[in-house]
Amino acid sequence: MTQSDTEKDLRIRSRVISEGTSRVPNRAMLRAVGFSDEDFKKPMVGVASTWSEVTPCNVHIRELAERARDGVRAQGGAPLIFNTITVSDGISMGHEGMRFSLPSREVIADSIETVVGAERLDGYVAIGGCDKNMPGCMIAIGRTQVPAVFVYGGTIRPGNLDGRDIDIVSAFEGVGQHNKGMIDDEALHRIECHACPGAGSCGGMYTANTMASAIEAMGMSLPGSSSHPAESEYKREDCYRAGQAVVELLKKGIYPKDIMTKEAFENAITVVMALGGSTNAILHLLAIAHAVDVDLSMGDFERIRQRVPHIADLKPSGKYVMQDLFKAGGVPAVMKLLLEAGLLHGDCLTVTGKTLAENLAEAEPLKEGQQVIRPLDHPFRKTGPLVVLEGNLAPEGAVAKVSGLKVSRMSGPARVFDNEQDAADAILSDRVQEGDVVVIRYEGPKGGPGMPEMLSITGILVGKGLGEKVALITDGRFSGGSHGFVIGHVAPEAQVGGPIALIRDGDRITIDSRTREISVDLSEAELERRKKEWQAPPLPASRGVLNKYARLVSSASRGAVTD
Repeated sequence: MTQSDTEKDLRIRSRVISEGTSRVPNRAMLRAVGFSDEDFKKPMVGVASTWSEVTPCNVHIRELAERARDGVRAQGGAPLIFNTITVSDGISMGHEGMRFSLPSREVIADSIETVVGAERLDGYVAIGGCDKNMPGCMIAIGRTQVPAVFVYGGTIRPGNLDGRDIDIVSAFEGVGQHNKGMIDDEALHRIECHACPGAGSCGGMYTANTMASAIEAMGMSLPGSSSHPAESEYKREDCYRAGQAVVELLKKGIYPKDIMTKEAFENAITVVMALGGSTNAILHLLAIAHAVDVDLSMGDFERIRQRVPHIADLKPSGKYVMQDLFKAGGVPAVMKLLLEAGLLHGDCLTVTGKTLAENLAEAEPLKEGQQVIRPLDHPFRKTGPLVVLEGNLAPEGAVAKVSGLKVSRMSGPARVFDNEQDAADAILSDRVQEGDVVVIRYEGPKGGPGMPEMLSITGILVGKGLGEKVALITDGRFSGGSHGFVIGHVAPEAQVGGPIALIRDGDRITIDSRTREISVDLSEAELERRKKEWQAPPLPASRGVLNKYARLVSSASRGAVTD
């Protein structure tokens, strides 16, 4: 069946299925899921859903996917919902399960790419909730290069205990407080029971909210959608409008490569720095840029950091959560402020079909009297809080988040551990003292494998009052909920013989966020001598998804990509 010559055929890929007698079997299969003659004249638009009952971040996304499907249909598309996986970072944290977290980003990207490619979809909406969903969806969008819109499932509302707001990080830090004797069993149990009151992603400016904000700043989400709470009519409307928007992108011939430019990534980095986002943003934005062939490096983050002030009083280092930012005006109000100061590229195209500046012209400014966002001339820091460190301990770089820290420099003896659990046991048994530099290695992309996050151990340190009295460095990662004097993404990692593999107990390590230094007091000759004695341990996973990941994955300095 053909469309009239006056109407643009939006079936940019699905026409191979919709037309011709040889495709009768293909169409027969689609009739079984509800397609009619009329549907075959329409573009086939997918809805990539990450719905799952394994995490509160995603438990509500089935309904959101249905709203996106309704929006596609209302705008003249033929919608098809399909699913991909998620894991819960909060549930997998602190044990072997965390090794699967970062690899899940690749599984999500690969599975979406597989379905979109195999089913010849003309465009799609991707809906993500937990941390790795967002970059996973965006990597797929970069690879597949059909019109697409990302929708964030939204933030959880704060928990409440005795009149004060708490969240999942309160639970992690409660473990350290309990260990130190500051709270008893009952108090810890009450935190556990009140920290997560419903659906949505962790509430502070942790990785999920960071990446949602970055994607909106990049122009790949509808205005305002990154700060709309999970359990709200706003979020359901986001999904309906996203379904409509992807059909409009098809009509206008706008593709991800038209939106995801170098300038768009610079906008994303600017917003992350202003909001005080997660260190994981560096890893994920590098990976997304790789997927869309944009030349982005760690140097770009440092360059932008130098000119963007940190203005948001958001957890983990601040007071407020994403729901408070929404009430204050949301991410669009923050971006409006940044644009007016000349800190954003206003001419970047977005999924609305308009430029960023055109979208923000319609946005309301920050609410009068709000306390979440400071004026640009009265920031928490004059420069962004995500610092790229360099030195003989991390020749390819490392990442520190310094928001809220009073300490900018620490130099002390190394306490070296080859895995997170040994380090946690030492801290809990008071074998780590003030002034020590804890080194946790063989936790990188290959060595972990999977570059596990270490919110449990940073929560314990903060809970025990050691957050700014002990430095922690690792070739693994930190949760967006982590804070304290912590440095991650040390590259090259230990598994490939990076200098972090050569450190011994007692070696003096210096970290200075002002000079961007991360170094060990060893000569080049001594490091070289130790390197000759070092032998790579076998990969920790001998088969399955972790083994495949460890063999394929790149350095953290390149985004830990597998393609």
